[in-house]
Amino acid sequence: MQISNIPFGITDWSTVERTEHKGEIGLAYWRTQNFGNVRVRFVEYTPGYLADHWCVKGHILLCTEGELHAELEDGRKFVLTAGMSYQVADNAEPHRSSTAVGAKLFIVD
Repeated sequence: MQISNIPFGITDWSTVERTEHKGEIGLAYWRTQNFGNVRVRFVEYTPGYLADHWCVKGHILLCTEGELHAELEDGRKFVLTAGMSYQVADNAEPHRSSTAVGAKLFIVD
C-alpha cells in the first residue's frame, strides 16, 4: 500500500453516510472514506451475517467489537474478537466473513 498526497485530517465516523450491503444472510453497514487509492471503512455486521462471496481484495482489518469468523477458501477458519486483526494481500487467499453475534470492524484496503 502506498499512502501519499493525503493531508492530515480527522474523520468523525458518526457523520459519514452509512450504506447497506446484503450478505447471503444478514446485513453489513459500511461507512466509507476514500483517501487517494486507500479505502477506509468502519463496518458493522448484524448478528447471523454471512458474506455472499469469497473476497480476493487485500485488507488490514481490526475487530473493534463483537466476534468475527474469517474463513479461507482452503478451509482454514479463524475467530477474531475485539482488539484482534488480520491482514491479507490482494489476490492471495480468498476469504469470507461471518458472525453469529455481530461485529464492528475497521478496515483499510
